[in-house]
Amino acid sequence: MRGAQIEMGFENDNPIKVSISQFYGIEINDFAVDVAKTALWISEYQMLKKTESIIKMDLHFLPLKSYDNITLGNALKIDWGDIVPKEKLNYIMGNPPFVGAMYMTREQKKELTDLFGEIKGIGEMDYVCGWYLKASKYIYSTNIKIAFVSTNSICQGQQAVLLWKPLFAKNIEIFFAHQTFVWDSESNLKAHVHCIIVGFSFAKQNKKYLFNNRTFKKVEEINQYLCDAPIVFIDSISKPICNIPPIKFGSMPRDDGGFILSSEEKLEMENENPLSKKWIKRYLGAYEFLNNKERYCLWLVGANPHEIKQCTQIIDRIEHIKKFRENSVAEGTRKFAQTPTLFCQIAQPNTDYIAVPKTSSSKRRYIPMGFLTSDVIASDLLFLIPNATKYHFGVLMSNIHNAWMRIICGRLKSDYRYAKDIVYNNFPWCEPTEEQKEKIEQTAQGILDARAKFPDCSLADLYDELTMPVELRKAHQENDKAVMQAYGFWGKINTESEFVAELFKMYQELIDRR
Repeated sequence: MRGAQIEMGFENDNPIKVSISQFYGIEINDFAVDVAKTALWISEYQMLKKTESIIKMDLHFLPLKSYDNITLGNALKIDWGDIVPKEKLNYIMGNPPFVGAMYMTREQKKELTDLFGEIKGIGEMDYVCGWYLKASKYIYSTNIKIAFVSTNSICQGQQAVLLWKPLFAKNIEIFFAHQTFVWDSESNLKAHVHCIIVGFSFAKQNKKYLFNNRTFKKVEEINQYLCDAPIVFIDSISKPICNIPPIKFGSMPRDDGGFILSSEEKLEMENENPLSKKWIKRYLGAYEFLNNKERYCLWLVGANPHEIKQCTQIIDRIEHIKKFRENSVAEGTRKFAQTPTLFCQIAQPNTDYIAVPKTSSSKRRYIPMGFLTSDVIASDLLFLIPNATKYHFGVLMSNIHNAWMRIICGRLKSDYRYAKDIVYNNFPWCEPTEEQKEKIEQTAQGILDARAKFPDCSLADLYDELTMPVELRKAHQENDKAVMQAYGFWGKINTESEFVAELFKMYQELIDRR
């Protein structure tokens, strides 16, 4: 009787506002569908038991009803409107598959093409991008809110343009976001996935929030890089937007190791034939540059053929390179079999240059860059800036440039991936007075002098935030101040997010003037 009275009382004022009948889902794995249904039943049972203790009543909810709202299928292929009409929907949440552009199957690539069409750069997009586009189409002209857990790569580098440009064009807006965090797998392998959470909708939201770790702040705008800054798209371009020295990739051997020598191989070759010394050069990629590791290469540009033939080891290596290139599946590599004494792409300058590592730890406040002489061969894992001055070095090493880089660049796991066509070429440079320029040159030299005090330390040692010498940190602080003064930021702007917001405005002004 008591139960009947409760049910009668609930007809117009039922305290249970949420039930599993209101939840819908799409899952591609049949076992996962059953798991989801079971998990919903368990959750409903637990919550109803908790509700009983709160309202001090017996609800008599057993047995639980079975609902078929979890659909087996491919979410990118089926019509979501067939699962649940959007008129009945308030929220969409999920964590679509974490499959990077390089790891997608042919079928998955086709699914993205079917959604986006044959747009330029679609091969760079992660699989999760398909969920963002399909969801944005589904919620058009509704108040539905969406939140997806995703890999952070979709809001970095070129993907931030490829994905978000068409979405923002449809008046989609980001109303909350959690910036990059590490999602640890519960498996023994402990796979670290760097994730973001993005909340977006078609309907305008008055309140927007940015989350980072355990903090959050209310903001005016959240752009495609998940920062509080104007929505400005940074497209890949081949030349700098400002009047600065061009940047380029280092030289690429495509040699199957034929040109590359360890310290031991270098000594062995020089001992066997001292003539080889003239062709052995120090050879640096990002790892060797940052960690001060020894590696060498044969650099036979302009070498005398008669002299080369006197070195048996070099001839053996050239023959190996020729065969490797001839047997390559890549047509572009096979044609270089005709010039087996040379790297495939030669970019080595005849002057000193600034070396920029393509990848660098995100734990560093500054990407370590440095001057190298023309006889040090840079691999394609370094960018090089020939004819750059200490002024250019000072600006590039500043917190201003590094703040820009942190937002614009892509990532390799959590490491920064510096990009010449996005980060360097689009960076808005200041227009200093002669006095300001001279000051930056002085502070840049101060950084080099501070490094020189620790000749036994690698750049990785010096730029570790735990072990960075006081002298070097102070030199960087002086350089930061000089660069900020040249930008007009000193005393006015204090945080990286504010730097970046101003840089976006400067970038837009430069683009508008072109």
